Amino acid sequence: MSVIDKEKSQELIDGVLQEYPEKSLKKRKKHLAVVEPEKEDKCSVSSNRKSLPGVMTIRGCAYAGSKGVVWGPIKDMLTISHGPVGCGQYSWATRRNYYTGMTGIDSFGAMQITSDFQERDIVFGGDKKLEKLVDELEEMFPLNRGMSIQSECPIGLIGDDIEAVARSKGKELGKPVVPVRCEGFRGVSQSLGHHIANDSLRDWIFEKDVPASVQETGPYDVALMADYNIGGDAWSSRRILEEMGLNVISQSTGDSTVAELANIAKSKLVLLHCYRSMNYIARYLEEKHQVPWVEFNFFGPTQIIKSMRKIASHFDETIQQRTEELIAEKYLPQLERTVEKYRSRLEGKKVMLYVGGLRPRHTIPCFKDLGVDVLLTGYEFGHGDDYQRTMEYLQDTTIIVDDMSEYEMEKFLAHLKPDLFGAGIKEKYQCQKAGVPFRQMHSWDYSGPYHGIEGFEIFARDMDMAINGPVWKTIKAPWKK
Repeated sequence: MSVIDKEKSQELIDGVLQEYPEKSLKKRKKHLAVVEPEKEDKCSVSSNRKSLPGVMTIRGCAYAGSKGVVWGPIKDMLTISHGPVGCGQYSWATRRNYYTGMTGIDSFGAMQITSDFQERDIVFGGDKKLEKLVDELEEMFPLNRGMSIQSECPIGLIGDDIEAVARSKGKELGKPVVPVRCEGFRGVSQSLGHHIANDSLRDWIFEKDVPASVQETGPYDVALMADYNIGGDAWSSRRILEEMGLNVISQSTGDSTVAELANIAKSKLVLLHCYRSMNYIARYLEEKHQVPWVEFNFFGPTQIIKSMRKIASHFDETIQQRTEELIAEKYLPQLERTVEKYRSRLEGKKVMLYVGGLRPRHTIPCFKDLGVDVLLTGYEFGHGDDYQRTMEYLQDTTIIVDDMSEYEMEKFLAHLKPDLFGAGIKEKYQCQKAGVPFRQMHSWDYSGPYHGIEGFEIFARDMDMAINGPVWKTIKAPWKK
C-alpha cells in the first residue's frame, strides 16, 4: 500500500487497534487519527499521557530530557549523573553535541561522570559520596565553570538532599553547582525533564549573580536558544544570522558556556529553535526581562527563507535589506541548485517520520521541498501545541500517532511500506532488518549538520543515499525467508 486515501488510512488504524485487548484499545484509540484539514485549529489526537503498562514505548525519561538534552551540552560545566552507573553509561555521548575547546581541560561535553551508587549508598544515603565527588572533580578539572547534578531514580526514592550539597559546595567553590531533580520516574516522558531542567536553569543560573561575558550591548544582539548543535547544527544557524548582520551573544545550550547563558537576558530578541524543550525559558525571559522571542526553522529552503524574513522583521531596514540581498544573491541560488540536483531522485517517495517533540514538524517542509510525501508522523513526547503546530504541513490522508509502540510501528511499516522511516535510535536496527531504509533523526545518524544552507545539501544527500541505496533491493527480513 504505497499510496493511500483517507478512508484506507482510517481502516489501517482500525486494523492495528483491533489487535489490542478491549481496555487497551479504548485507551490507544485516542492517540491515533487521520489528519482532518477541515479542523485546522484543532488536532484531536490525545498526547502527553502516560504510556500503557506492558506496551513497549519508544519514549525517553525525565533524566534523558534534562541530562541528555538541556544540561549535557553546556561545555564548560561538569555534568554529574548521580546514581547507579547504568543511566549515565547508556546516555553517554548519544546526542553528538559538538563543541569547541579541549576536552578534559576547559570543555567537558563528551565526558561521562557518575557517582556510581552501590547498595550501601541506597541504605545509608549518598550525600557524603556526592560531596567527595564534587571535591575530586574540582581538583581534577580546575578550569570548570560549574557543575550540575542530574539525579537518577534511586536518589528521589531515598530522598537524598542534593540541594543542600549543591548550596554548600557552590558557596565553597564560588561557582554554580546546580541540583536537578530529574529522576526518570517523574512525569510521563522526557518532556517533564526539559521542564525541570529549565526550572533549575532559572533558579540556579538566571536568578543568581552569574557573570555574563557581554558587558556592552548593541541594537542587533540576539540569543540563539534551544539549538543543541547536533552534528554542528547551531554553527550552521549562527552563520546565517551573522550574515544577516545580527550579533549572536548567546548560544544555548549546544556549544554554550555558563557566561553565554548569562548573556541571554541582554539580547534584543531570543530566537527559539526547539520549542518543546525550552519554550519555558523563552516565556520566563519575556516576563522577567521583557526580551521578546520568536520561533524559527532553518530546515530546507522554504522554511529557511521564511524564518530569515520573520527574524529580520523584528529589526530595522538595514537588517531587512541585507537579508533580502543575501537571499536573492547567495542563498536562493545555492538552495535551488541542491533542489535541482536531488529532487528528480526523491520526488514521489513516501516516508514515515516519528521522532521526539520537534523533528517531524521541522523536517516535513524540508522533505516537501524535495517532493517527498509524509504518510505517517507523530511525536514520542509532544504536547497538544506541538501537534497543532504540525497540522498545516500535513495532507488529509496523513496518519497521526502519539507515543507509538513498537508493535504499532511494525504494523504500520508492514502495511504502508514507506520508502524511508525516519525515527530514533532504538528503532533503527529493527527497521533495517525488515528491509526498510532508515535514518536516525535524533542525531542525524553520525552525519550532519542538517540546519542551514550547507546542511540542506547534506540532508538531501543522506535521504537520497538511504532511499535509493541498492542494498535495500537485496535485503529480505530474516523471518520472511
